[in-house]
Amino acid sequence: MDLDLTVNPEWSQRRQNRTAAFRFLYLWEINPPEDVATEFDEFIERLEKPEGYFSYAIELVDGILSKLEDIDGLINELVANWEFSRIAKTDLAILRLAIFEILYRLDVPPVVVIDEALEISKDFSSDNSRKFLNGVLDQASKHSGRPNREPAI
Repeated sequence: MDLDLTVNPEWSQRRQNRTAAFRFLYLWEINPPEDVATEFDEFIERLEKPEGYFSYAIELVDGILSKLEDIDGLINELVANWEFSRIAKTDLAILRLAIFEILYRLDVPPVVVIDEALEISKDFSSDNSRKFLNGVLDQASKHSGRPNREPAI
């Protein structure tokens, strides 16, 4: 995976935030820091955007880490025929990000979350991974009981 921290200026700010959250989650999974908060603050600073630009990424990472056990439990349930430990680390980071949004960000329709996850995966995963991600996230969306194409709030 390309660890270049620049963000694609053609992407919306929301996608840049999701990508920043994804990249941090991936790095955190590969090499867990002792002080996550400090490491994340330094990570955001290295992205060199105005203060507050990555506020959504901060919300995402904080939320994901606080709900990690629940999110990973659902992932494990949804990939019943696959060992959790065998999920590619990039795919796991994307799944955690998207499942958090599906379950806890009621202002974002699941269809938007899934589309964004698949767009991010185009740069960081394989074609086979995209099929896997789409299948798992579709199941997560159904599991959430939310309307697929509109916000729940």
